[in-house]
Amino acid sequence: MKDSVFDVHPRRGRPRKFEAPSRAVTLTLPEHVIAALGVVDADLSRAIVRLIQPEIAKRPHPAAELATFGTRAVIVVNPTRTLEQHTGVHLIPLPDGRALISFDAPLTIADLELMIEDAIDDHRLSPRDQAVFKGIADLLRSARRSKTVQLRQRNIIVIESRRAQGPSLARPSRRARGSSAKISA
Repeated sequence: MKDSVFDVHPRRGRPRKFEAPSRAVTLTLPEHVIAALGVVDADLSRAIVRLIQPEIAKRPHPAAELATFGTRAVIVVNPTRTLEQHTGVHLIPLPDGRALISFDAPLTIADLELMIEDAIDDHRLSPRDQAVFKGIADLLRSARRSKTVQLRQRNIIVIESRRAQGPSLARPSRRARGSSAKISA
């Protein structure tokens, strides 16, 4: 893989509105559609992009690829429980159907790369899972060998529902809501 995959250097001039290749188009739209788009985002082009994301999610994506944001990029993958089970990472769902890889602090990038390389040798992996593991391994290897980028480990904030761990403290059960309604009546 070439270093151009990791082209995260700042550009001169006006900042890009979108990271993907873009071009200007002229549209004629009814006023009520323009007003509706303005509710989604004041910038009509961003509103259109946000609304089309669910359709884009239906299209196939590479098993693993870089999503670039300015001078930084993250690896996004097609979600697979096998990746979580083999490596202990957590997959954070993205609106387009892919997932962001996150992991707890004790795990390092080197640890993750080694676990992924070991998992690739597992003949029980499905072809789909094999593609995800190989895609991540290729991206990590290329980044590690690149002279123009650095691999950095960052923390992210994840807001997780308490339902997975049991009843939420913030919302009483139906039975509790029903009994409190009787008391206050």
